[in-house]
Amino acid sequence: MKYVLVTGGVVSGLGKGVTASSIGVLLQACGFRVTSIKIDPYLNTDAGTMSPFEHGEVFVLDDGGEVDLDLGNYERFLDLKLTRDNNITTGKIYQSVIAKERRGDYLGKTVQVVPHITDAIQEWIERVAQIPVDGKEGPADVCVIELGGTIGDIESMPFIEALGQFSYRVGPGNFCLVHVSLVPVLNVVGEQKTKPTQHSVRQLRGLGLTPNLLACRSSKELDDNVKEKLSQFCHVPSSSILTLYDVPNIWHIPLLLRDQKAHEAILKTLNLRGVATEPNFKEWIATTKVYDKFNESVRIAMVGKYTNLSDAYLSVLKALLHASVACNRKLVVDWVPAENLEDDTSKEDPDAHKSAWALLKGANGILVPGGFGDRGVQGKILAAKYARENSVPFLGICLGMQIAVIEFSRSVLGLHDANSTEFDPKTKNPCVIFMPEGSKTHMGGTMRLGSRRTYFHVADCKSAKL
Repeated sequence: MKYVLVTGGVVSGLGKGVTASSIGVLLQACGFRVTSIKIDPYLNTDAGTMSPFEHGEVFVLDDGGEVDLDLGNYERFLDLKLTRDNNITTGKIYQSVIAKERRGDYLGKTVQVVPHITDAIQEWIERVAQIPVDGKEGPADVCVIELGGTIGDIESMPFIEALGQFSYRVGPGNFCLVHVSLVPVLNVVGEQKTKPTQHSVRQLRGLGLTPNLLACRSSKELDDNVKEKLSQFCHVPSSSILTLYDVPNIWHIPLLLRDQKAHEAILKTLNLRGVATEPNFKEWIATTKVYDKFNESVRIAMVGKYTNLSDAYLSVLKALLHASVACNRKLVVDWVPAENLEDDTSKEDPDAHKSAWALLKGANGILVPGGFGDRGVQGKILAAKYARENSVPFLGICLGMQIAVIEFSRSVLGLHDANSTEFDPKTKNPCVIFMPEGSKTHMGGTMRLGSRRTYFHVADCKSAKL
């Protein structure tokens, strides 16, 4: 098994997930099977209970695992079906080590971060890397690991120590480190600044990891003299310094890496040049070029409560994007804050109310995505009612589906106090009820999620017929 580790420096949110996914695409195009692991250094056992404002959406896997949105990127880019174990968190690692200690597996030893936590991390990586996730038998050829957060964060220290030991253990021909960093351009002088990247690489080397490739995020392509400077100070060959500049859509990133011969640098580090084929990107290039040429647009109103952060609905957005490409249309998403549709807002902020309704009425389709809590629920009900009465295509996902049921029950069936037991446990007309396994006291890992069979007790019921 070969390993590619993607780390990030200077600031978070540089696009490590897209970079890791694109490296995977590049390796697949060269004929290799790829699997992915995402390491999140936070203490939560999974992403299920975190606000979308903190980390973006919670991505749900086929096995019901609630994970970081980067695993959604991996699945979409690489056509994989990942498991909950492909997302490692500090919480999961500590939980497994403490469970072992309670069982007496350490035979009276003092349990410490080094070696017990670091060993547990390495064992987890090796175990999960062997699990096939592409529908074929046997393990993949290359495992792409993304370390979340930024180099220097206190919480990621045990992982960096573990990965330093791991790189030594698997040997230099089996481990490649790609460090994603920022090269800012100061508007005042228009010069690309290398100092943040220099400091980030120095910090990384001080922690026992040496980058083989540098992927530099910048608003424009790196100048040759900037590459030479980075090469000199970071001890990375200039041919292994890549520019990830801003592109119209993220499908360009694998092509950007290919054009800069990133695959050659990675394959050389992993001793895979002899068995690799020339990267085949025919299908990928066709989709990317076609999307850039679309003129006709389709407008979708997204009625939600986390509309200030588009990452909160990332996989819904990507599904819409893929659908619009299939229909030869350019996607335009109008973000409509659900609260702004409510009658109360018309008194408090008439302009916001007016503009929200204008967006809703100008859309070709309305989508109400998932969410928690009762804020904005009334606005979503009004959106569903407008869509039904005006024959506008409507899709309700999760909470959006509940909203559609509540609206129909109230407006058409005349059950004016109809509600979901999530919002009103004492409602006389519960049209949506809690699943029997749903917990009223615990929030984490208590929902029915993922790809699973639902068995009908009555074969000819309406649900079965539908």
